[in-house]
Amino acid sequence: MAGRTLLERTGLGRSTDSAHLLRKVVVASAVVASSAAATVAGVALLFRAEGEMARKASGDVLGTAGPWADRVYHPSYGQPIRLLLAGDSLAASLGAANAKTTFGARVARGLAKHSFHAVDLRTVAVVGSLSSELEGQLDGLPDGYVPDIAVLVVGGNDVMQRVPPAESVAALKRAVERLRAQGAEVVVGTCPDLGMLPAVPQPLRSMGGRASRHLAAAQYKAVLAAGGRPVELGQAVKPLFLADPADMFAADHVHPSSLGYRRAARVMLPAILAAHDQAGGVAGPFSLPAGQ
Repeated sequence: MAGRTLLERTGLGRSTDSAHLLRKVVVASAVVASSAAATVAGVALLFRAEGEMARKASGDVLGTAGPWADRVYHPSYGQPIRLLLAGDSLAASLGAANAKTTFGARVARGLAKHSFHAVDLRTVAVVGSLSSELEGQLDGLPDGYVPDIAVLVVGGNDVMQRVPPAESVAALKRAVERLRAQGAEVVVGTCPDLGMLPAVPQPLRSMGGRASRHLAAAQYKAVLAAGGRPVELGQAVKPLFLADPADMFAADHVHPSSLGYRRAARVMLPAILAAHDQAGGVAGPFSLPAGQ
């Protein structure tokens, strides 16, 4: 008995039993693999459906566009800096209470105070946009328009729509390269951390968090390689949003509130001001405007 091999002791040493058991193992393995594939596909579909429901809920509560804040800020400061905002609902400030409290308005006021120049804000960001739609947003700009500074915020919808990260990052990189080739300074807020969204149930919230952090890291590297300035927006604001979700999120519990956009602007402004200074702008003594 002691001299029998493991195959013999388990019956696999006998040719007929071995063939029969091997067939069972193969069939069982195929079932497990099929189940795993089905689970992955099911989770992807569920995540996409959750994203669709979140977008519908946001549209029902907040509408389909943020407050319109495009204008020249501090016109008395003279020759305006052309500031462009492109990307998704975060760049469009969906959830802000009014134009004054949008991400774009706060950034424009901060840049004007820093530079002692007027700031001409132009927003082409569209709620629900994917990274692949940045090109279309830039195509829609008036002939001859070239921003001095472009701020892009995008990526959350790519995660919700299960866009392959490589495709998402490549589209963002193309947009940054295009703007840089035109002479614009480019600042990119990387993908927000979807793991902090109270409206998304578990385990999808954790899955979304991992996927969004992975995308943000890849975006960071790509933006640097393309000559832009990446800002880890999601990681910077996450502790603030988790600590005070009632005030930091808008009524849909997905998009930032006016206070949330205030925090996001504070995180993005240093990179935007550095981009202005590096481009040869003359900086004045910077301090955040009252209420910024």
